[in-house]
Amino acid sequence: MSGFLEGKVVAVTGAGRGIGRAIALDSAKAGARVVVADYGVSMDGSEPSSAIADDVVAEIKAAGGEAVAIASDVSTMEGGSSIITAAMDNWGRIDGCVCVAGILRERMLFNMTEEEFDDVVRVHLKGTFTIYRHAAAIMRKQEGGGSLVSFTSGVWALGSTAQANYAAAKGGIVSFNYAAALGLVRYGIRANVIAPVARTRMSANVPQALAENGDPEDISPMAVYLLSD
Repeated sequence: MSGFLEGKVVAVTGAGRGIGRAIALDSAKAGARVVVADYGVSMDGSEPSSAIADDVVAEIKAAGGEAVAIASDVSTMEGGSSIITAAMDNWGRIDGCVCVAGILRERMLFNMTEEEFDDVVRVHLKGTFTIYRHAAAIMRKQEGGGSLVSFTSGVWALGSTAQANYAAAKGGIVSFNYAAALGLVRYGIRANVIAPVARTRMSANVPQALAENGDPEDISPMAVYLLSD
Protein backbone atom coordinates (compact mmCIF):
# COMPACT_ATOMS: atom_id res chain seq x y z
CA MET A 1 0.00 0.00 0.00
CA SER A 2 3.01 2.21 -0.58
CA GLY A 3 2.02 5.78 -1.42
CA PHE A 4 -1.62 5.33 -0.42
CA LEU A 5 -1.32 8.08 2.20
CA GLU A 6 1.40 10.20 0.64
CA GLY A 7 1.28 13.76 2.00
CA LYS A 8 -1.41 13.00 4.57
CA VAL A 9 -1.30 13.61 8.31
CA VAL A 10 -2.83 10.86 10.43
CA ALA A 11 -3.44 10.52 14.18
CA VAL A 12 -3.80 7.08 15.75
CA THR A 13 -4.92 6.57 19.37
CA GLY A 14 -3.89 3.47 21.27
CA ALA A 15 -0.92 3.42 18.89
CA GLY A 16 1.66 2.10 21.33
CA ARG A 17 0.61 -1.54 21.13
CA GLY A 18 -1.43 -4.04 19.16
CA ILE A 19 -3.70 -2.91 16.35
CA GLY A 20 -3.02 0.79 16.93
CA ARG A 21 0.73 0.25 16.65
CA ALA A 22 0.31 -1.76 13.43
CA ILE A 23 -1.86 1.00 11.94
CA ALA A 24 0.63 3.71 12.90
CA LEU A 25 3.50 1.78 11.32
CA ASP A 26 1.57 0.90 8.17
CA SER A 27 0.30 4.48 7.80
CA ALA A 28 3.87 5.73 7.91
CA LYS A 29 4.92 3.09 5.36
CA ALA A 30 2.09 4.33 3.14
CA GLY A 31 3.53 7.85 3.25
CA ALA A 32 1.63 9.52 6.09
CA ARG A 33 3.07 11.67 8.83
CA VAL A 34 1.77 10.15 12.04
CA VAL A 35 0.76 11.37 15.48
CA VAL A 36 1.34 8.32 17.68
CA ALA A 37 -1.03 8.81 20.61
CA ASP A 38 -0.98 6.47 23.58
CA TYR A 39 -1.50 7.13 27.26
CA GLY A 40 0.56 4.03 27.91
CA VAL A 41 -1.39 2.71 30.87
CA SER A 42 -1.16 -0.76 32.35
CA MET A 43 -4.12 -3.12 31.93
CA ASP A 44 -5.78 -1.77 35.09
CA GLY A 45 -5.53 1.81 33.84
CA SER A 46 -2.68 2.91 36.09
CA GLU A 47 0.91 4.02 35.50
CA PRO A 48 0.55 6.28 32.45
CA SER A 49 3.74 6.60 30.40
CA SER A 50 4.68 7.98 26.99
CA ALA A 51 7.45 5.40 26.56
CA ILE A 52 5.51 3.03 24.30
CA ALA A 53 4.44 5.88 21.99
CA ASP A 54 8.06 7.08 21.87
CA ASP A 55 9.18 3.59 20.86
CA VAL A 56 6.77 3.51 17.91
CA VAL A 57 7.90 6.97 16.80
CA ALA A 58 11.52 5.80 16.94
CA GLU A 59 10.63 2.81 14.78
CA ILE A 60 8.89 5.02 12.21
CA LYS A 61 11.79 7.46 12.09
CA ALA A 62 14.31 4.64 11.75
CA ALA A 63 12.44 3.55 8.62
CA GLY A 64 12.61 7.08 7.18
CA GLY A 65 9.15 8.29 8.19
CA GLU A 66 7.88 11.27 10.18
CA ALA A 67 6.06 10.92 13.48
CA VAL A 68 5.53 12.53 16.87
CA ALA A 69 4.44 10.94 20.15
CA ILE A 70 1.85 12.24 22.57
CA ALA A 71 0.54 10.74 25.82
CA SER A 72 -2.95 12.14 26.35
CA ASP A 73 -6.11 10.77 27.92
CA VAL A 74 -8.55 10.55 24.99
CA SER A 75 -11.50 10.32 27.37
CA THR A 76 -11.16 14.03 28.16
CA MET A 77 -11.89 16.91 25.81
CA GLU A 78 -8.46 18.36 26.57
CA GLY A 79 -6.77 15.06 25.76
CA GLY A 80 -8.56 14.65 22.46
CA SER A 81 -7.86 18.24 21.50
CA SER A 82 -4.16 17.91 22.30
CA ILE A 83 -3.77 15.02 19.87
CA ILE A 84 -5.26 16.98 16.99
CA THR A 85 -3.29 20.06 18.05
CA ALA A 86 -0.09 18.01 17.81
CA ALA A 87 -0.87 17.30 14.16
CA MET A 88 -1.61 20.94 13.44
CA ASP A 89 1.44 22.26 15.29
CA ASN A 90 3.78 19.89 13.46
CA TRP A 91 2.29 19.69 9.99
CA GLY A 92 -0.54 22.21 9.68
CA ARG A 93 -3.39 19.81 8.88
CA ILE A 94 -5.14 16.60 9.90
CA ASP A 95 -6.35 14.22 7.18
CA GLY A 96 -7.24 11.11 9.12
CA CYS A 97 -7.84 9.77 12.61
CA VAL A 98 -8.03 6.20 13.84
CA CYS A 99 -9.48 5.60 17.31
CA VAL A 100 -8.17 2.33 18.71
CA ALA A 101 -7.60 3.22 22.38
CA GLY A 102 -9.59 1.08 24.78
CA ILE A 103 -9.66 -0.74 28.11
CA LEU A 104 -11.48 -3.70 29.66
CA ARG A 105 -13.14 -4.00 33.06
CA GLU A 106 -14.57 -7.52 33.00
CA ARG A 107 -17.23 -8.29 35.57
CA MET A 108 -20.56 -10.06 35.69
CA LEU A 109 -23.34 -7.49 35.38
CA PHE A 110 -24.68 -8.09 38.90
CA ASN A 111 -21.21 -7.37 40.35
CA MET A 112 -20.18 -4.50 38.06
CA THR A 113 -19.41 -1.22 39.77
CA GLU A 114 -20.37 2.21 38.52
CA GLU A 115 -16.69 3.01 38.05
CA GLU A 116 -16.11 -0.12 35.95
CA PHE A 117 -19.02 0.79 33.70
CA ASP A 118 -18.11 4.46 33.41
CA ASP A 119 -14.41 3.85 32.74
CA VAL A 120 -15.03 1.58 29.76
CA VAL A 121 -17.67 3.81 28.19
CA ARG A 122 -15.51 6.87 28.85
CA VAL A 123 -12.38 5.53 27.12
CA HIS A 124 -14.02 3.72 24.20
CA LEU A 125 -17.06 5.83 23.33
CA LYS A 126 -16.18 9.26 24.66
CA GLY A 127 -12.60 8.73 23.52
CA THR A 128 -13.91 8.30 19.98
CA PHE A 129 -16.09 11.40 20.32
CA THR A 130 -13.27 13.68 21.52
CA ILE A 131 -11.07 12.78 18.54
CA TYR A 132 -13.86 12.96 15.96
CA ARG A 133 -15.15 16.24 17.33
CA HIS A 134 -11.82 18.09 17.30
CA ALA A 135 -10.66 16.60 14.01
CA ALA A 136 -13.95 17.27 12.21
CA ALA A 137 -13.87 20.93 13.23
CA ILE A 138 -10.65 21.29 11.22
CA MET A 139 -11.38 18.83 8.42
CA ARG A 140 -14.61 20.57 7.44
CA LYS A 141 -12.67 23.76 6.66
CA GLN A 142 -9.66 22.28 4.87
CA GLU A 143 -9.32 21.17 1.28
CA GLY A 144 -9.79 17.44 0.92
CA GLY A 145 -11.96 16.87 3.98
CA GLY A 146 -10.79 13.84 5.88
CA SER A 147 -11.38 10.31 7.09
CA LEU A 148 -12.42 9.15 10.57
CA VAL A 149 -12.05 5.50 11.56
CA SER A 150 -12.91 3.78 14.83
CA PHE A 151 -13.15 0.26 16.21
CA THR A 152 -16.03 -1.82 17.47
CA SER A 153 -16.38 -5.52 18.32
CA GLY A 154 -18.79 -8.31 17.51
CA VAL A 155 -20.03 -8.10 21.09
CA TRP A 156 -21.94 -4.92 20.20
CA ALA A 157 -24.45 -7.14 18.38
CA LEU A 158 -23.92 -10.53 20.04
CA GLY A 159 -23.43 -9.54 23.67
CA SER A 160 -20.78 -10.74 26.10
CA THR A 161 -21.18 -12.66 29.34
CA ALA A 162 -18.89 -10.52 31.48
CA GLN A 163 -18.50 -7.40 29.36
CA ALA A 164 -21.82 -5.56 29.42
CA ASN A 165 -19.95 -2.26 29.73
CA TYR A 166 -17.69 -3.04 26.76
CA ALA A 167 -20.61 -4.26 24.63
CA ALA A 168 -22.54 -1.07 25.37
CA ALA A 169 -19.58 1.13 24.49
CA LYS A 170 -18.91 -0.73 21.26
CA GLY A 171 -22.57 -0.57 20.27
CA GLY A 172 -22.48 3.16 20.92
CA ILE A 173 -19.48 3.49 18.62
CA VAL A 174 -21.40 1.84 15.76
CA SER A 175 -24.37 4.20 16.16
CA PHE A 176 -22.03 7.16 16.61
CA ASN A 177 -20.30 6.38 13.31
CA TYR A 178 -23.59 6.20 11.42
CA ALA A 179 -24.47 9.64 12.76
CA ALA A 180 -21.00 11.03 12.07
CA ALA A 181 -21.01 9.73 8.50
CA LEU A 182 -24.46 11.20 7.86
CA GLY A 183 -23.67 14.59 9.37
CA LEU A 184 -20.19 15.09 7.96
CA VAL A 185 -20.47 13.78 4.39
CA ARG A 186 -21.42 17.25 3.08
CA TYR A 187 -18.02 18.49 4.27
CA GLY A 188 -16.07 15.74 2.51
CA ILE A 189 -15.49 13.80 5.73
CA ARG A 190 -16.00 10.03 5.87
CA ALA A 191 -16.62 8.00 9.03
CA ASN A 192 -16.19 4.23 9.19
CA VAL A 193 -15.93 1.57 11.87
CA ILE A 194 -13.98 -1.71 11.82
CA ALA A 195 -14.88 -4.83 13.83
CA PRO A 196 -11.60 -6.76 14.08
CA VAL A 197 -10.79 -10.26 15.22
CA ALA A 198 -7.18 -10.30 16.34
CA ARG A 199 -4.83 -11.38 19.10
CA THR A 200 -3.96 -8.35 21.22
CA ARG A 201 -3.04 -7.58 24.83
CA MET A 202 -6.69 -6.70 25.50
CA SER A 203 -8.12 -9.86 23.93
CA ALA A 204 -5.61 -12.20 25.57
CA ASN A 205 -7.80 -12.69 28.66
CA VAL A 206 -11.07 -13.25 26.80
CA PRO A 207 -12.12 -16.87 27.57
CA GLN A 208 -12.74 -18.08 24.05
CA ALA A 209 -10.77 -19.47 21.14
CA LEU A 210 -11.53 -18.27 17.63
CA ALA A 211 -10.02 -20.24 14.79
CA GLU A 212 -10.02 -17.15 12.57
CA ASN A 213 -8.12 -15.01 15.07
CA GLY A 214 -5.48 -13.03 13.22
CA ASP A 215 -2.75 -10.65 14.26
CA PRO A 216 -2.83 -6.83 14.49
CA GLU A 217 -0.92 -6.67 11.20
CA ASP A 218 -3.85 -8.41 9.50
CA ILE A 219 -6.20 -5.59 10.51
CA SER A 220 -4.13 -2.50 9.76
CA PRO A 221 -4.36 -2.59 5.91
CA MET A 222 -8.13 -2.01 6.13
CA ALA A 223 -7.57 1.10 8.25
CA VAL A 224 -4.94 2.40 5.82
CA TYR A 225 -7.35 1.82 2.94
CA LEU A 226 -10.13 3.72 4.73
CA LEU A 227 -7.72 6.62 5.40
CA SER A 228 -6.84 6.85 1.71
CA ASP A 229 -8.69 8.85 -0.93
